Amino acid sequence: MSRRSPGRYETFLHIPTDAIATFQDVGWDEYEDLLEEIGESPRFRVSFDKGVVQVRTLSPEHEKYVRFFESVMTAITLRLRINILSFGSATMRKQGERKGNEPDACFYVQTADQIGNRLSLDFATDPPPDTAIEVDVHHDSRDKLPIYAALGVIEVWRFDGKAVAIYLLEHLGYRESQTSLALPILTNRLLTDILVRVGSEGELKALIAFDEWLQELR
Repeated sequence: MSRRSPGRYETFLHIPTDAIATFQDVGWDEYEDLLEEIGESPRFRVSFDKGVVQVRTLSPEHEKYVRFFESVMTAITLRLRINILSFGSATMRKQGERKGNEPDACFYVQTADQIGNRLSLDFATDPPPDTAIEVDVHHDSRDKLPIYAALGVIEVWRFDGKAVAIYLLEHLGYRESQTSLALPILTNRLLTDILVRVGSEGELKALIAFDEWLQELR
């Protein structure tokens, strides 16, 4: 039997594009029920922080940048033969910490071999992704950093439409870094330049420019 509050999920369905809805005093069981109801819908990102549920809806612009990040990682995999596993917006949650989140994209790099060829994850036993992506062209996701810290995500990349910031986990908080830990060939400046090109020159030219840069590294 569902434990969710009547009408809660129906409220989610009416949230307009590029909006955030916040719900207070949500129990863990209700949060899990809501995730089950929403399923793998690409329209929502849901976070949970000690009883506070935040639901964010997405725009085509947001999704375009997310897909480009994934293209960048695929290009690195193919050109440099680095094993990078993509798990999209997989829901990460820890009941003991009473925290959960869905990144815009996430990747296993350092711990990819631990995941192997499996197509699903169990965060009760599997390590968290090495890198999580947040595209903030319409919202600010920095309030999610404590959630990521509790989940043990070592690295978070945030793109606000103008610049990429790289955050590395130290103790229980994050510090900004100029260089990626998972992929030291990448800097915040390089990622910013290539993401800005998407808006000014188009996705194809931006990806070709990045691929040409990768070829120079070989």
